[in-house]
Amino acid sequence: MQLRAISPIDGRYADKVAPLRDYLSEWALMRYRVLVEARWLMALSAHPAITHVRPFTPAEKDILGALSYEFDDAAGRRIKSLEAETNHDVKAVEYYIRERLSETSLCDVVESVHFACTSDDINNLAYALMFRDAIGNVWRPQARSLIGSLDELARSNAHVPLLARTHGQAATPTTMGKEIAVFAHRLRRQLKSIDSQEYLGKFNGAVGAFNAHHVAYPQLDWLEFAKRFVEGLGLANNPLTTQIEPRDYQAELAQAFMRFNTVLLDFCRDMWSYISYGYFRQKIKADEVGSSTMPHKVNPIDFENAEANLGISNGAFAHLADKLPVSRLQRDLSDSSALRNFGVAIAHSYLALLSAERGLSRVEADRAALAAELDEAWEVLAEAVQTVMRKHHLPGAYEQLKSLTRGASVRQEDLRDFIDALAIPQADKEALMQLKPDAYIGRAEELALKRFASE
Repeated sequence: MQLRAISPIDGRYADKVAPLRDYLSEWALMRYRVLVEARWLMALSAHPAITHVRPFTPAEKDILGALSYEFDDAAGRRIKSLEAETNHDVKAVEYYIRERLSETSLCDVVESVHFACTSDDINNLAYALMFRDAIGNVWRPQARSLIGSLDELARSNAHVPLLARTHGQAATPTTMGKEIAVFAHRLRRQLKSIDSQEYLGKFNGAVGAFNAHHVAYPQLDWLEFAKRFVEGLGLANNPLTTQIEPRDYQAELAQAFMRFNTVLLDFCRDMWSYISYGYFRQKIKADEVGSSTMPHKVNPIDFENAEANLGISNGAFAHLADKLPVSRLQRDLSDSSALRNFGVAIAHSYLALLSAERGLSRVEADRAALAAELDEAWEVLAEAVQTVMRKHHLPGAYEQLKSLTRGASVRQEDLRDFIDALAIPQADKEALMQLKPDAYIGRAEELALKRFASE
């Protein structure tokens, strides 16, 4: 842990977000830039119409591949030292590659490194690969793990009756499992949106028109060549840009994350409330301290931590979604500074996933408390009684139950006396007589256990 770190991502939570460093750190950005530069040089070498870069041997291709695959901290430090001289981060990467190649059999092609490229040709592809890989290899597995934990909690509590609360007031009963399943379903849907996101890339020069490329090789189909290069990296080609890839897909990705984060934040707040009401007990760890002064407390800190990190993540993503697609004329650099914080937003979302799942691992439904609360809420059966009355065309059904139950403490006997006096078929009367709050759960258990085709 870095005690002097300004950001908790690199301080207090450094260990937790460590898996993201290989994808979202400045070191990772350098490594991905080197990868793109090396792959571009190999692509030039492989095209028969490009005569100034000779074909490479398999061993020379391995040399180029190793520039990124074996990229280490020493390489990163060397690039930083070059950047200190050039005051340009992408040019420093170019000079680093030229240095490395000058010591090999590829010394004759060093002048072709960064051929016809503008900085964003390298950067936009590097960032797209960074985000794709960080989300796919670290964030997404944790999101799926959390949803799996929600599914398990929903299944294990599918039949556990819960007094619902609408507007904070006692309402028609449901089951704890069904309410948890609602969030699993919502999160799974938002995750599909993130999974389906395209990662776009462009490789078309200083203003997106292949100007230098065309002068060097006017007969070459640069549009098709660039398309194959971008798609060869596993990205979607954007054929029409200014100097920069317009970042629209990054705004889309940010907004998709915001929706996922918002659903998870909603869940965390509900869990906080359920714990506060005593619906869930938190498992106790002997050495933990809940309060510095109140020994009895077991605080829902994991859900609170998740809520805080989700808020920070969404705040950053909201700015990025607004800012990144906007650039003056053919480009300005304000997007570059903003883009460096995209990984920070992902990291806070990842922290929230870890915290929420840790919170889930520590809760257990207090079935006795849930049953006791339902046993004091006979008024919630008013909905069922007035609905059966309407079925048999009894006048003023809603109004009669409103008069009996609204704002009142209703006992089982009060409701039974009311039902007994109704002019409805005996079978329906007996069914209503047998009804209890903990049995008035509709199809909630089925819904908690069912996986829907849309998922």
